[in-house]
Amino acid sequence: MRAAPPGSPPVPGTARAALAHRDFRIVFWGSFASRLGTWMQHVTLGAYALELTGSATFLSLVLFAQLGPMLFLPVLGGALADLVDRRRLLIAAQAEQLLGTAVLAVLVAGGEPSQGALLAVVGVIGVGAAIHAPAYDAVLPALVGRADLAGAVSLNSTQMNLARVTGPALGGLVFAGFGAAAVFALNAATYLFVIAALVAVRIPPLVRADENGRWARLSGGFGVARRDPLVRRCLVTMAAFALFCMPFIGQMPTLASRNLGIEPSSVAYGLLYTCFGLGAAVGAGSIGTFLAARPKEQLVRVGLVAFAGALAVLALLRTPLPAYPVILVVGFCYFGTVTSLAVVLQQRLDDAVRGRVMALWTMAFGGTIPLGLLAAGPLVETFSISWVMGYGVVAALALAAYANLPRVASAPVSRRRATAPPDVPAPPPGCP
Repeated sequence: MRAAPPGSPPVPGTARAALAHRDFRIVFWGSFASRLGTWMQHVTLGAYALELTGSATFLSLVLFAQLGPMLFLPVLGGALADLVDRRRLLIAAQAEQLLGTAVLAVLVAGGEPSQGALLAVVGVIGVGAAIHAPAYDAVLPALVGRADLAGAVSLNSTQMNLARVTGPALGGLVFAGFGAAAVFALNAATYLFVIAALVAVRIPPLVRADENGRWARLSGGFGVARRDPLVRRCLVTMAAFALFCMPFIGQMPTLASRNLGIEPSSVAYGLLYTCFGLGAAVGAGSIGTFLAARPKEQLVRVGLVAFAGALAVLALLRTPLPAYPVILVVGFCYFGTVTSLAVVLQQRLDDAVRGRVMALWTMAFGGTIPLGLLAAGPLVETFSISWVMGYGVVAALALAAYANLPRVASAPVSRRRATAPPDVPAPPPGCP
């Protein structure tokens, strides 16, 4: 896609067009600061758990405590996002995570913490993240409008992965120099940036769907997925991809130490994770820049095949040097695929039920990861991390065959679909 000449209006749907919206810019940078701290903590927490016990199984338990709430609570978070003031909901969720992270810092600073206490505090932080995620996704269209939604989704994914690039490197330096408690304390402070950003912006009031009963409000997203084949296919693809293809990310310390001979607390490990995050950031950014004109439905299938090939190569490597460029390619294919899938889904939805459907996306993206990690821990101990990566390769290839989104997008949608309230027209079935 050609870049627009300097001074010309941004092309709709691109990252540049999304950044032209003031409120989106403010939330974007505040969220970036917070996510930077989150990724510092995420990588440090995994390395700390492995060093504390030397157990890949306990590492999986810690990551399950962190991500486990994503299995159930996004439904509540999504329902709240479609019922209450989304800005206040986001601020409350960020404040809860701030307090939980501060407690984690104090707990770790006291010496060798109880494993049960560590799991409990990490779980509390995960609760706030599970409530926050669908509400944040639901807010994006209100900040930029439907025309620039693809650029906003791309930038949001890029932001997360830029934090993944710099967070592990900074976290590794702070962890090595000052200990894990310092990393967690810094992360607690970063939540203040996104809270300040949310206070500074105005989010348009929500047009609520005309629904009766609490169950209808909670289950509205499931009704959309049941009646709309494209929404359903996007969610199933994401859930299966997270369950079978992504456990190697949580077991990155194990991959580094057992396959590549890299210590998890070393600068070399931070660089390895940084390369992965850099690839993911470029992959996400490509959807709003040089791949912006390409059909996202087609990019999903291409990305899955490319991801499978790159992951297979990484699983076979036993020396550190070639692993750095290979894991960069893995990251590019991974988040280019996820971002394309998110754009397809977001462009399909009406704002009145966006929170509840994006709650299902949060459950698919983040909620199934802990299940995959729980299974991966014992499998790594019994077989190897390469074996776990191998079934991820097979799953990605199978999903490439399943994710025929162009055909599904043209399929008829049930007349009983609940993608919009009666007074808000839903997009025609053929619209992406």
